Amino acid sequence: MTSEQSSPPDSISPRWIKRPEGSNWGDFGPNDQRGRLNLLTPAKVLEGIAEVKVGQSFCLSLPLDLPGGNVLNARRHPPVLRPTIRNGRFNVNYALRQDSPQLTDVMSDDAVLLYTQYSTQWDGLAHVGQLFDADGDGLPEPLYYNGYRAGIDVEAPVGEASPYVTVPESHARALGIEKMAETGVQGRGVMIDLHAHFGREHRLVGLDDLEAVMASDGVSVEPGDMVCLHTGFAEMLIEMGGEPDPHKLEHSCCVLDGRDDRLLDWISSSGLSVLVADNYAVEAHPAGACDAPEHSAVPLHELCLFKLGIHLGELWHLTPLANWLREHHRSRFLLTAPPLRLPGAIGSPTTPVATV
Repeated sequence: MTSEQSSPPDSISPRWIKRPEGSNWGDFGPNDQRGRLNLLTPAKVLEGIAEVKVGQSFCLSLPLDLPGGNVLNARRHPPVLRPTIRNGRFNVNYALRQDSPQLTDVMSDDAVLLYTQYSTQWDGLAHVGQLFDADGDGLPEPLYYNGYRAGIDVEAPVGEASPYVTVPESHARALGIEKMAETGVQGRGVMIDLHAHFGREHRLVGLDDLEAVMASDGVSVEPGDMVCLHTGFAEMLIEMGGEPDPHKLEHSCCVLDGRDDRLLDWISSSGLSVLVADNYAVEAHPAGACDAPEHSAVPLHELCLFKLGIHLGELWHLTPLANWLREHHRSRFLLTAPPLRLPGAIGSPTTPVATV
């Protein structure tokens, strides 16, 4: 990671005087809200399209009612589908001749209460920030990527803390997930198949393991690539059928070691545009012990979301694609994975599609 802390000379920001060590704040412009998605250039899209050889597509989303329950995260719950109301009746199997006898149509319509990061998802850049002294006055303030500020750019609702409170304005005035959606999120995906080498062993993966797997499988990552890590965790969720076993899940499958500085350096220097895994948080959560007096509980999230603007994908269903790629001695594919274009949202479900 770079050690520069001061503002780049051609990218003076109205929000900060100094930037975090190892960050790229300002490199894509003083008001950038896309982060490393800026590396998904038309050339990268063409590289992804060039990987389409047979035209077969894979849905990389879990059913959005999985994992099931809320044992993985007590604050997140499965989606709740409800019918809309029409003339005081539930608008499902609604015969229009109830309103006009000559009409033959039957209508159904519904609504959903959806926790945006419950299942297959994108973490937006307003998901994890840090306390950092960007003003150089000795007083750290809560900030997000590129110096966007809590309370100004990312607002919390006022009033009773209820999951059903109606907030009159968007949470994220900046860094909302719609900024990601506007890019199309399409380019070349690269699969790193940890499961093929370590199975469902619970393993903390650092740079040594990652490089060994990549070398064994002939995988390379170039700037702008969208990197996907297959661990088998999402496949276990499917097998559990909506009744996840938290103890078994906690002791299964690979997770990245967010305390491995060499691994973090690789993420930074590789130029990858997004980082995706089929597990709960990409990295071990909580991370291992740290000797520093002040530190992040989620250091990989700190690096990716806060410092570099790398969106994180979690709980993707990668097993069928990974198995196909291995069978055909491939690791690259076209990936299309926009989030919902929901202004102000902090995260979003996604239904990614891989084409090979």
